[in-house]
Amino acid sequence: MSEARKIAAILVADVVGYTRLAGADEDRTLSRLRGLWSDLIDPAIAAHHGRMVKRTGDGTIVEFRSVVDAVRCAIEVQHGLIERNAGLPSQRRIEFRIGVHLGDVVEESDGDLMGDGVNIAARLEGVCEPGGICLSEDAYRQVRGRLDLAVADLGQAQLRNIAEPIRIYSLRVGVPAQAEPETAVQPAVPKRRLALASLTAASVAFLILVGAGAWWLLAGEGSTPPGAARLSIVVLPFTNLSNDPAQDYFADGVTENLTTELSRIRNSFVIARNTAFTFKGKNLDAKEIGKQLGVRYVLEGSVQRDGARVRVNAQLIDAENGADLWADRFEQDVADLFKLQDEVVVRLAHMLQRELVNAEARRSLHDRPRNPDAIDLTMRGLALLNQLVTKASSDEARDLFEQALNLDPTNADALAGAARVDALEFAFGSSDKSADLYARAMQRADQALLLDPNQARAHFTKALLIMFKARPNDAASANEIIAEAEESLRADPSFPWGYWPMAVGEMLLGHYEQSISDLQQAMRISPRDANIGMWHMEMGRALLALTRYDAAIQEGLKAIDSGYRTAQSYASLAACYAAADRAPEARAALAEAMKLNPKLSVAWFHAHIPYFIDSAPGMREGLRKAGLPEE
Repeated sequence: MSEARKIAAILVADVVGYTRLAGADEDRTLSRLRGLWSDLIDPAIAAHHGRMVKRTGDGTIVEFRSVVDAVRCAIEVQHGLIERNAGLPSQRRIEFRIGVHLGDVVEESDGDLMGDGVNIAARLEGVCEPGGICLSEDAYRQVRGRLDLAVADLGQAQLRNIAEPIRIYSLRVGVPAQAEPETAVQPAVPKRRLALASLTAASVAFLILVGAGAWWLLAGEGSTPPGAARLSIVVLPFTNLSNDPAQDYFADGVTENLTTELSRIRNSFVIARNTAFTFKGKNLDAKEIGKQLGVRYVLEGSVQRDGARVRVNAQLIDAENGADLWADRFEQDVADLFKLQDEVVVRLAHMLQRELVNAEARRSLHDRPRNPDAIDLTMRGLALLNQLVTKASSDEARDLFEQALNLDPTNADALAGAARVDALEFAFGSSDKSADLYARAMQRADQALLLDPNQARAHFTKALLIMFKARPNDAASANEIIAEAEESLRADPSFPWGYWPMAVGEMLLGHYEQSISDLQQAMRISPRDANIGMWHMEMGRALLALTRYDAAIQEGLKAIDSGYRTAQSYASLAACYAAADRAPEARAALAEAMKLNPKLSVAWFHAHIPYFIDSAPGMREGLRKAGLPEE
């Protein structure tokens, strides 16, 4: 039987006192357990990318590629059990003990796991309190400082049949971590971190906040009012404006899912769902709520269903002064309510992330213009990348990221931002040091991922860099592009830009319809994105490959009309015109491209972005037909 060794996060869970429960009422116990598996545990495992290795009677062994996924799953399960046990007498409560360990395991050919990695997780489960979660030191190291729950260090323990003592940490579900006082920024001290190639993107920085309470971010030199951290927000229960009270579940679902998605935003502090719902139906203004909860921002909204249409309104408010910062509306036909809810949440989460970053950037400029800290500078750089990226805004963003890295060389966000700027200049700029830019961008993206394996924008930048070098018929590179893009979207499902390299990877594989679908999904998430013209351009190239010339031209024109007037966008439009035998328009579009980049030629594209003319059949021939020089 073949086997393979690997590093994995292992979760072992078991029902407390199952024999007693079954002995008292076996049928009811089994029925309740089946309900818990189908309604709570299996969905939680799936949501956090776990693989059920096997069921062990009343327990389970689950494999995760990320410790954070494992811990988030454990917290969700334990919190769900608290809610389901509410009001039941102690003798009827179903409680789990859960152990989580990161270690070496042996995978058999049938998918079963063996070895110390599994054994240690099982022993940790055995020493847990009912309703508790115990982590080994190796597992705890991956999530230390990012939990919103109280953690007890149980010290070294000799576990049964385990050779070496294991240090154990216990998470106290339902008990919030103690808030840390805000302190001035100190010179960065590089931390020793464990880099595991098998870890996937699962938003390491953000665990779903399940207990009432909060975790606090470090702030710089008194820039933050007491009790209000950067990017701190509460999502108030959305109001059901439908005439049917039964639609409350949809409004509550949008509220809960938005809370979860916003907790994925880097450096965010999101009030837990249970606390937020205590404000349901209460008529308090945003400033009062902000004072009570210690948050800077309040999100409120409403849901209205009218026949076959659902309308969702959302409004972001500055809790310090009550000012409206942003508002938007999502309206859609009802087909599948759960699918619709997911679309609403992902789109709103993306827009809110952008608006929160922009709001913090403005606050930084106003409150700390002379002495910003690394987080302030990074926020300002990210806000510039949220706009239509130009040479000027790109240079300004790079300067801000560099300043942030001078203050804190371990700032993964700043590293990812700087890498993205370098990658874009390599592809679309006219620098004579393109090789240096490429190497530096890749180095910084890798460094960001060593610091945080779930940095969505670093995965995105790596996908771009691989994409910029990809050649035709290079399936390995295409699959690598898609894999990095998928990691960026797994880390941040509301990050629409992850679909761009994914779409190009699909084009390199000849999957043009799938490429179009990926780009359409990006546009659904961010229909008014400042850089949406890039997606229209890529859509035009995919349509060109499908010989749908009129549609390709329309997408090319949309790219230009949206403000995306680059050498590449005009070149793409020129190729589409030429393929449709519209020679005058093709020559005019290529002339615009040459004005923006006089170095354009077939050879230039091969040196900088070969995918551009090689991933879509008809592009190279169209450009030549339009008059693009060879050298």
